[in-house]
Amino acid sequence: MSNDFIPPAKPIIGEDERKAVDAVLASGQVAQGPQVHAFEEEFSAAVADGVHAVAVNSGTSALHIGLLASGVGPGDEVIVPSFTFAATGNSVALANAKPVFADVDPATFTLDPASVEASITEHTVGILPVHLYGLPANMAALGEIAGKHGLALFEDCAQAHAAAIDGKHVGTFGTFGGFSFYPTKNMTAGEGGMITTSDAEVARKAAMIRNQGMEKRYANELVGLNNRLTDINAAIGRVQLGKLAGWTATRQANAAFLSANITEAVTPVVPTGYTHVYHQYTIRLEGATGEQRDRFVTALKEEYQVGSGVYYPIPNHRLPSLAPYAPGLELPNTEKVAAECVSLPVHPSLSQGDLERIVSAVNAAAKAGA
Repeated sequence: MSNDFIPPAKPIIGEDERKAVDAVLASGQVAQGPQVHAFEEEFSAAVADGVHAVAVNSGTSALHIGLLASGVGPGDEVIVPSFTFAATGNSVALANAKPVFADVDPATFTLDPASVEASITEHTVGILPVHLYGLPANMAALGEIAGKHGLALFEDCAQAHAAAIDGKHVGTFGTFGGFSFYPTKNMTAGEGGMITTSDAEVARKAAMIRNQGMEKRYANELVGLNNRLTDINAAIGRVQLGKLAGWTATRQANAAFLSANITEAVTPVVPTGYTHVYHQYTIRLEGATGEQRDRFVTALKEEYQVGSGVYYPIPNHRLPSLAPYAPGLELPNTEKVAAECVSLPVHPSLSQGDLERIVSAVNAAAKAGA
């Protein structure tokens, strides 16, 4: 068995992607053009159930522009999780609205509906769950709350390409979904994002906002941004999209092996009917402090040459940038999972030997630290 270091993530960029980029460069049309349009259509058909798709230059731009196109602005509040990347709360703040942080379910790491309902005020206009690590949030419960209180439902799908609930893809439940194509995501465009929506007017506004607020050249209708996707990025994305289904199946098979064999940590929970796409395979060291978790991570790397990731160790409501929106807020489940979570390699490049070494390392290191 090889003792080479197993990286926690490994972007796969090959000859197909290079050829696609060369073709765009040879065409002379590298700004938003035919590749972007084709990518939008293909992404919609493959993983967004045929709804409108609007390509932008990042996942954060997808969320920001989606909120702007949905009418979110000054004086509004949008409920978001604190256990996620800061881009979720940032996008609300960038829309000049207030991010309101709610707690998560410690089993699924996604927004806790009870905490969401308790966070609603007269200024709340929407709920923005994150399909964290590739597992859909509880969209049935969140949708019921949104309907009861007359709120919009948005989706942060940055880590959840092709995730679904009962066959319905994420990005199609709410007013819009925002996807990311950052290099470490389940598929990449080098960089980029996608807004998905069944609302034609939201799609039209999003397309204008990304392009200086204009649909026709020099006929600016809105105050907009320059957040277009290039044809170079779109060409990479189209190639990767064609490989996504196979990569997802491999991630799911890798995750199944890990779950069947890891005995000394809490493995991911997948509710019935949910399709988890395992952007990350995240375990919990039940009852661990952040310091104990960090020693576990160090042991995996130094003793077993197994890489891992600790994501969001500082919850968003305690970050210097976002804490002013949440003075004195306590989110016990968020604090718990922020201390206990470790993400293990699950990417498609893992060999069977890699998987076996990951299992052995996790069980041994967790048991030694118990």
